[in-house]
Amino acid sequence: MSDTAHVLEASRLIEGKGFFERLLDFSFQYFIMQKYAKLLYGIHLLLGLIVGTWYVFNGFQASTSQGLLSLLLAVVAYFLWILYVRVALEVLVAVFRTADNIARASGAGRES
Repeated sequence: MSDTAHVLEASRLIEGKGFFERLLDFSFQYFIMQKYAKLLYGIHLLLGLIVGTWYVFNGFQASTSQGLLSLLLAVVAYFLWILYVRVALEVLVAVFRTADNIARASGAGRES
């Protein structure tokens, strides 16, 4: 088979694997980062929102002025959290895409 055929066959095999099969792949031949980056992004945004809400709630329990200050700080912190998580995930996805492209260019592919 030609190199292109190997890459196409490997990509079909990759798509056939489920989440838990990829997660429990001890040979680390399959990357899960690219496929589940959206899910990780959503989970991290939700966790940041929960922490911010908890922080504001505790601030209002102490006093109204501390609650308003907590609200302002939570909004700023949440924006910075969104920025941090987005950049970190973009870097990770770029690294995994680069590794994938290098493997394809070298002809190694991800064959079992």
